[in-house]
Amino acid sequence: MAGISETIVREFFELNEFVVRQYRKYVAATRGDDEVDFLVLNPAPATGNGSLPFLLESGDVKRVERALVVIKAWHTETFGPGVLTSTPELFRFLEKKSFQQALTAFGEGRPPLKIMVIPSLPHDAQLREKSLEFIRSKGIDAVISFRTILAEVLNQVEASRNYQKSDLLQTLWILKQYGLLREPQLELFKPKKARQK
Repeated sequence: MAGISETIVREFFELNEFVVRQYRKYVAATRGDDEVDFLVLNPAPATGNGSLPFLLESGDVKRVERALVVIKAWHTETFGPGVLTSTPELFRFLEKKSFQQALTAFGEGRPPLKIMVIPSLPHDAQLREKSLEFIRSKGIDAVISFRTILAEVLNQVEASRNYQKSDLLQTLWILKQYGLLREPQLELFKPKKARQK
């Protein structure tokens, strides 16, 4: 599953006009899930007032200049306080020598952000804030959810274009062509379910 997750995240950053470099082209025998996945560089970052939020939305990403991206492709998990505190290996990459080397890969200047791509956060506002605070306390600079990334990638696929150079975008384009993926719709006037008698 990591391969397709990495492809989706790469497409997301490339669609946002980042230069993306995969940090390692090989999988180390001991790697598991604890290495930097991508180094991303935005040649023309957008300017904005104030600092970036910790929980990034698709529009916020355009303000990122450079970052190390770590993908946690646990699509069946919610990153609530229980999962985060009982799974120390989630943050083991921060201690690795390879991670420290990756921090210096951009050379001089402002250090890159450390961005973690996560599956989802709890719906409850209090648990959500606890989760974000825990992740922040580990040294991560920002998080972005797979849902945000997927929504943006789907939104960027246009029916009038052909994406033959990207298998992922071409697949999404085909699904849209056949009406299997529809644009998000407001459900203000959602019909009520009929009551069962």
